[in-house]
Amino acid sequence: MVKTLGCKMVAQKGRLLGIKWGAPMYKVRQQWRRLAIAAVVCLICPHLVRAADETTLTKEQIKQFLLTAKVVGTKPSKKGVTHTSRLTLSDGVLTHDASFQPIDEHEASMKMASGRTVYDFVDSYKYNIAAYALAELVGMDDMLPVYVERSVGGNPGSLSWWLPVKMDEADRVQQKIEPPDPEAWDKQMYKIRVFDQLVYDDDPNLTNVLISADWRIWRIDFSRAFRLSKDLRNPKDLVRCDRQLFEKLKTLDGNELAGKTQHYLSKDEVKAVMARRDKIVAQFQKMISEKGESEVLY
Repeated sequence: MVKTLGCKMVAQKGRLLGIKWGAPMYKVRQQWRRLAIAAVVCLICPHLVRAADETTLTKEQIKQFLLTAKVVGTKPSKKGVTHTSRLTLSDGVLTHDASFQPIDEHEASMKMASGRTVYDFVDSYKYNIAAYALAELVGMDDMLPVYVERSVGGNPGSLSWWLPVKMDEADRVQQKIEPPDPEAWDKQMYKIRVFDQLVYDDDPNLTNVLISADWRIWRIDFSRAFRLSKDLRNPKDLVRCDRQLFEKLKTLDGNELAGKTQHYLSKDEVKAVMARRDKIVAQFQKMISEKGESEVLY
């Protein structure tokens, strides 16, 4: 009786799975093989969906994930001196890493490793968020990771999407690796240099330029940017400019910038950004008049 009942149950399962028990044995084996393949696909499907979701997320979805996903892991960053840590976040569907930077130091003066003394020294995570807001306004947010403000373990800081990085610019220079497409590389670097002059990073270094396997460039870590100087840090870095970026710079509105960065930049810091913007635009306009537009804009 038990044997008969078991056979009936197997037969019912077989019918549900589309297996014809009266078929020749080799066909049954083929059907079971197809079933096994389908089972494997079902097992890996969530991972495929997770990968697809990760690559198709909008910037707003990334922001929400960074703001709300649960911290399920943490470890210190291998590089940097601003107490950055690498967090693993999960919302139950997607799991992704993020960089957390809680530093917020203000000193009347600070002696740098180079021996130079900086007065009114500030090293703050808030400038990362301000830099991303500014990048959105000038159309360069595709060259920075998404930054949001979030408290982790009771400490406020900037949280940014972890990037698929192969190396940083310091690694590339040290290993003497040349980009496969020099022209495409130069065009990306021209934009980065313009942005660096706009934000006036007082401590730029090659480890803050990240490079993906397909040679896409990202600029990270602006915790020592947004100095109050209204002059450009290094005008000679302004060699060429992307046309769309140039137009965005010309139309950048100080009130809009102040509104988007009201919790992260002071009024004087916003004024300094706009003063540097004016000088960047003026320098490129002068270069265009001297060399021609095609030699300056691309």
